[in-house]
Amino acid sequence: MYIIPAIDILNKKVVRLREGDYEQVTEYDVTLEEMIEQYQSYGTDMIHIIDLNGARNDFSNQQYLFDVIRKTDMKVQYGGGIRSIDKVKELIDAGVFRVIVGTQAITNPNFLTSLAQEICGKDKCSDQVIVAIDVLDEVIKYSGWMESSPIKLMDYVDKCLQLGFFRFLCTDINKDGKLGGAGVDLYQKLLDHSPFIKLIASGGVSSMKDIIQLSKIKVESCVVGKAIYEGKITIEEIKNWNLKSLISI
Repeated sequence: MYIIPAIDILNKKVVRLREGDYEQVTEYDVTLEEMIEQYQSYGTDMIHIIDLNGARNDFSNQQYLFDVIRKTDMKVQYGGGIRSIDKVKELIDAGVFRVIVGTQAITNPNFLTSLAQEICGKDKCSDQVIVAIDVLDEVIKYSGWMESSPIKLMDYVDKCLQLGFFRFLCTDINKDGKLGGAGVDLYQKLLDHSPFIKLIASGGVSSMKDIIQLSKIKVESCVVGKAIYEGKITIEEIKNWNLKSLISI
């Protein structure tokens, strides 16, 4: 299992939200460029960037983020406000390694079908596109976690799999931003339902003990944000873990 450092951007600042609530924002005195430089200097080759403005249809961050992404040779997972096939193409052309789609995939029944046909082809969908599933008490949330979907969680996973999407970013909203432990039970349910999916865990990681728990249930990777900023997990620990993970592959 690989650890991917997460960087959330709101108004061009590095932040973390608690349970996705834009009224509960913690800002950090560090820039996106500085965070990328730190991770890269410690040998990290992948980062996870979320445009929180974009998630609310405010694209004032976007040019800034694109400029930063073009300047780094780090692999970037990028999400936030991706509402069209053209936007996915634009991100890939800008050098994004994997594009995260969420709200549009849920609200537009034809979006994932078109994406599979026009962008990746069924055999490559998991290499270029990640389907985000944000979950609160097994209810799928979207639009910055402000809306609830009537689609059942496992039915949605099955639909994605049928179209060739195998990599999922699952955020347990109950856990997110609280440093109270990862949503192991939720991830285990998903893996029990579909053991062959490539699952990226997100939310609640507070220590290396949580990382060990996630590795035991065989999630592919996990994103870690607040635990790094709050000093619960060091960049050195991430480096050492990832090196061991690569050696064991």
